[in-house]
Amino acid sequence: MRIAIAGAGNVGRSIAQELIGNGHRVMLIERQPRQLRPERVPEADWVLADACELSSLEEADVASCDVVVAATGDDKANLVVSLLAKTEFAVPRVVARVNRAENEWLFTEQWGVDVAVSKPRLMAALVEEAVTVGDLVRLMTFRQGEANLVEITLPRNAPYEGQPVRSVPLPRDSALVAILRGKRVMVPTGDDPLEAGDELIFVCTAEVEEQIRAVVLGASSAE
Repeated sequence: MRIAIAGAGNVGRSIAQELIGNGHRVMLIERQPRQLRPERVPEADWVLADACELSSLEEADVASCDVVVAATGDDKANLVVSLLAKTEFAVPRVVARVNRAENEWLFTEQWGVDVAVSKPRLMAALVEEAVTVGDLVRLMTFRQGEANLVEITLPRNAPYEGQPVRSVPLPRDSALVAILRGKRVMVPTGDDPLEAGDELIFVCTAEVEEQIRAVVLGASSAE
């Protein structure tokens, strides 16, 4: 994929290095000359420009990008970049960094954001995921599709412990996409039995989260 990253600070450069390592073409857009350090990520294309300006994005040919990442340390700038990328250049996927938790509510599809990555929320979710058994933890929200990535660690004596995946009557608009068991990552099939301690990863809409909780953990858990 061709990916444009607005903001070439530590976060932007780290994202660029990871994506380049995975075989993608990356362009870093940075407005501060002192932050323009091509030697840090020599495989990337570097552009000295203000990503909040329409003309700059046109010159950088953002319209040809598959993904735009708004990764600056300024939430206002990230919102403007996201909105321009989506509405002016129809970029298929826009990912935005949320720096301040109180601004998270702004990072929606109305601002062109497909996925908002909030470090405080992500850290809190990872803490919950690590210590919570027998409850549903929301890990990430895919805003435009109104879908969430959620996790449930299966406790002992759960209704479907020991039964195959196909026996779990999941609601519409939900899918069990992975089972983490010890050090293994399993793509679930209908024949795989569920075991206590399994971390079940679902993609679902917000409306059916409580239904998933009730099905997997028992009706009393949703009360």
